[in-house]
Amino acid sequence: GSMNRYGNEVSQTQSDVDEGPNVGERPQRSAPAKHMVWIPGGEFLMGSSDFYPEEQPVRRVAVDGFWMDRYPVTVADFRRFVKATGYVTVAERPLDPADYPGADPAALVPGSLVFRKPPGPVDLRDVSNWWFYEPGVTWRQASVPAANGGFNRHPVTHVAYEDAEAYAHWAGKELPTEAEWEFAARGGLEGANFAWGNEYAPEGKMMANTWQGQFPWQNLNLDGYEGTSPVGSFPPNGYGLYDMGGNVWQWTSDYYTASFPLEESPHCCVPRNPAVTLPDERLKAMYPGETYPRKVIKGGSHLCAPNYCLRYRPAARQGETVDTSTAHIGFRCLIRG
Repeated sequence: GSMNRYGNEVSQTQSDVDEGPNVGERPQRSAPAKHMVWIPGGEFLMGSSDFYPEEQPVRRVAVDGFWMDRYPVTVADFRRFVKATGYVTVAERPLDPADYPGADPAALVPGSLVFRKPPGPVDLRDVSNWWFYEPGVTWRQASVPAANGGFNRHPVTHVAYEDAEAYAHWAGKELPTEAEWEFAARGGLEGANFAWGNEYAPEGKMMANTWQGQFPWQNLNLDGYEGTSPVGSFPPNGYGLYDMGGNVWQWTSDYYTASFPLEESPHCCVPRNPAVTLPDERLKAMYPGETYPRKVIKGGSHLCAPNYCLRYRPAARQGETVDTSTAHIGFRCLIRG
């Protein structure tokens, strides 16, 4: 096998592909790593004109085929990585006062953002009503009751962008672009609202770990999970991928722009494998006053509710600053075909 930069051999011939379909014309080799599924390339309609402005306009995009993780990276997966490399996540590192001008240096303690449910309705314009920076919180802290199916099988959270990237390098993989992620999430359903179709709960069946009730104070818990759920708890999409809607948001490698730079692709052509890699000058102009740029996160989470963040949909997207880690953002990886 080839070696990655941590000196680990990356086996190209592991035959332990798990259950489930490997869809489409696939390369003449088995999955390059455990729990990966072949996603055939193709053209698709990216974005949506029915929900939030940052998803517009709908445009035709082409991607090449790739292997994608069937599940988000779990706590157990991440633990193996940390054990092998001694890696320290952003949430565990001392903070540099120079990066946070005006902050009280004594308050700059390593930590991460956790969600706390307020006792009643609050102003939805102010996220500090439910997000709290908590010193000492890291990916190792079980933010869920162990009875929920064992913390190890839950998606890893409290990982910042560079933590996800470091894991991917170690595993001999990469983070998906936004276009690759969305193509995979759609599972072959052109233009559908959700990864499983147009209906939120077909015949009353919950298809994803999202928020039912009035966010952030009333969680009806109809899907059976108050927080994250073990990966694979809900049905897979048409490509055999799990948790492509709800559970945890997932990092992608694209920089976030609130609108799409369509002028860069001539109208005659469908952009192929587009990736938003902005040079520093343009980044600084786009995020005035911000120390850190934003990357696109996809997929929504267990905290997404129709009254606040209807984003457990393939087209949905948000920007998250790269140094941020939270209780509802994780990631999954791919290997390009």
